Amino acid sequence: MKPGENDTPSIELRTEVPHSARIYDYLLGGKDNFPADREASTEIARVWPNLPRSMRANRSFMRRVTHHLAAERGVRQFLDIGTGLPTSPNLHEVAQGVHPDARIVYVDNDPMVLVHARALLTSTPEGRTAYIDADLRDPHTILDAPALRGTLDLKQPVALSLIAVLQFVTDQAEARAIIDGLMRHLVPGSFLALSTVTADSAPDEVHSGIAAYEARGIPELARDKAQVEELFQGLELAEPGVALVHRWQPDEESRAIDDAQVHMYGGVARKAG
Repeated sequence: MKPGENDTPSIELRTEVPHSARIYDYLLGGKDNFPADREASTEIARVWPNLPRSMRANRSFMRRVTHHLAAERGVRQFLDIGTGLPTSPNLHEVAQGVHPDARIVYVDNDPMVLVHARALLTSTPEGRTAYIDADLRDPHTILDAPALRGTLDLKQPVALSLIAVLQFVTDQAEARAIIDGLMRHLVPGSFLALSTVTADSAPDEVHSGIAAYEARGIPELARDKAQVEELFQGLELAEPGVALVHRWQPDEESRAIDDAQVHMYGGVARKAG
């Protein structure tokens, strides 16, 4: 990041309330969490034992998707909403590993994510990264933010990344409206990459886990395959379409994972023009 590329709100961590980003961090073995997050994580993992493995499969999906978009589709601009706490390799590291001049804007609304993003999500000299504190449900604030306008050229293709965030938007129509509100401002040749929770691969385990999230004040929705495909409506899905994340253009490690252990669908689609 460079000076002036961040929108700077006041910091209020609310450490006594569990937060999805910090639960995710704890279950991945991170240290940026608090007792409330650890307590919630322990209880959720008790009824959702494959959640950490599913989360790791999702991180691998993010890396493969970003590399695919940069190396095979030539994308040099990424808008990553629902960034979460930094877990290396981060999206910009993958993209700039292919194109050192790639530009990435990260968006999240957790103050702890903001603090760590400023410290850790640093660009190559040739490229640029920026961070925006904003809510996924407010596309106009994101798209009009000076940090975004100063980093991305919206006259050129952008890859919109919504990785493991839409499960917290529990109304399907609202999720569609969010995607439409963002994609309509991106030029043809732009891409949408997303992943979201499903119960298709392990119904009892996932529904028990979601109930545990909701008991801690974190609403969550598991979508079936048809609902996830609907989120890509009007876009051209890349092969293999919507799939469990470890089955999307898998590497050797991903191929070895059992479907019942992965509870995320993912996909990539192109905006035609």
